[in-house]
Amino acid sequence: MFLYLLLPQLVFCNSSVLQQPGSLFGFFSPVSNMSVDWIGYGYAALIASGGAIGYAKAGSVPSLAAGLLFGGLAGFGAYQISNDPNNIWVSLATSGALTGVMGKRFYGSRKFMPAGLMAGASLLMVGKLSMALLQKPQES
Repeated sequence: MFLYLLLPQLVFCNSSVLQQPGSLFGFFSPVSNMSVDWIGYGYAALIASGGAIGYAKAGSVPSLAAGLLFGGLAGFGAYQISNDPNNIWVSLATSGALTGVMGKRFYGSRKFMPAGLMAGASLLMVGKLSMALLQKPQES
């Protein structure tokens, strides 16, 4: 039954009738004006999984807490960028903070895992966000 309701939406998803608010199939519309920040979500998953791996391997509760905190902030920042590409500030602050903290740890230990990997990924994220900031048109 559900397939019969969804089939016209899948076939005619670009129809203006189906895109009108209040239309029967408008709720199921696969067409979206929102571009998803997949890189940001991947970065958030990398941070959170790094904290979980640190806890699993070494029993480090601070690593788990920091991974979940910063992973959550990075995920929230990716969500904000997905909704409004000009709203990069949470992602930029999170990746900038991780670049500094993990870069300092990498400089002191000279061990690539985990500090070097996180510092490098965070630095790449700062670069991506900075390029997005520089490419958007200036408002006057």
